[in-house]
Amino acid sequence: LNMTGGGGLEIWQFKDRIPVASENPIKFGDLGIYAMKIRCGNLMKMHTYLKELGVLNLSQISHTHKPNFYFNDPFGNHVQLVEDMYSFSKQSSLNGGVLGAVIGVSDITKSMGFYSTMLGYTKVVYDAIDSVLSTDKKKCRRVILQQERTSVGGFGDLLGPTQLELVQLLNERPTKIFENRLWGDLGYIHLCFDVSGMAAIREKAINNNCPFTVDSANSFDMGDAAGHFSYMEDPDGTLIELVETHKVPILKALGLYLNLKKRNPNKTLPKWLVKSLALHRVNTDR
Repeated sequence: LNMTGGGGLEIWQFKDRIPVASENPIKFGDLGIYAMKIRCGNLMKMHTYLKELGVLNLSQISHTHKPNFYFNDPFGNHVQLVEDMYSFSKQSSLNGGVLGAVIGVSDITKSMGFYSTMLGYTKVVYDAIDSVLSTDKKKCRRVILQQERTSVGGFGDLLGPTQLELVQLLNERPTKIFENRLWGDLGYIHLCFDVSGMAAIREKAINNNCPFTVDSANSFDMGDAAGHFSYMEDPDGTLIELVETHKVPILKALGLYLNLKKRNPNKTLPKWLVKSLALHRVNTDR
């Protein structure tokens, strides 16, 4: 987590096999999660910093919709930094947490319906025919969606506003990013959302022909926390994880936990309580 504000990262590593990369370079518009979006309050300074670090495939700053740029992590995953001034708490880092994702789709209208109906991304803030990254010859339709945020949930102030960018290639056939590979291989394996009311979401998913593919049904242990998780797929098979958190640690050493099942799910947690999550920071690589 980054306490400046934004979503978190869950990093996986196989212990019993070597994770497999895509056979071919992943292209903008390929089906699945192409990149994660990271919010950044000082984009120019961050770009200079990453250039000095020598990160892979650092792009120039683009001014499409909002100033942004791309680079690759050491495993070839695409990362987009987007200028965004939202802040949960003042920190020393130049960037915040996860703002959203760039997702390749085959039918953008159909996908907009899914993300609007199932996840509340009803607000279209950008919709245009653009050149595909790095070439003027290939075209794509790009749509950026946001939520109205009428209900933000317990961790809503930390997560902040989010956005999803849907990309459909117009004169090229996309390939599936995880074609012939396994969950846990290199790349963005799923997109996770903090939710409440899993039973109602399950029913809605069935009624909209996108039933859960995995459902823990009841509360399960998540290390020091506990909750209920489920998976569903967007129209192109991109995995969406839904997590309803039931319990989070406050002071683990004293056995103090917060039972979220007894709270109003639409009421944000006190800021001091959310900041206390930083006390559980792990400083060593095990």
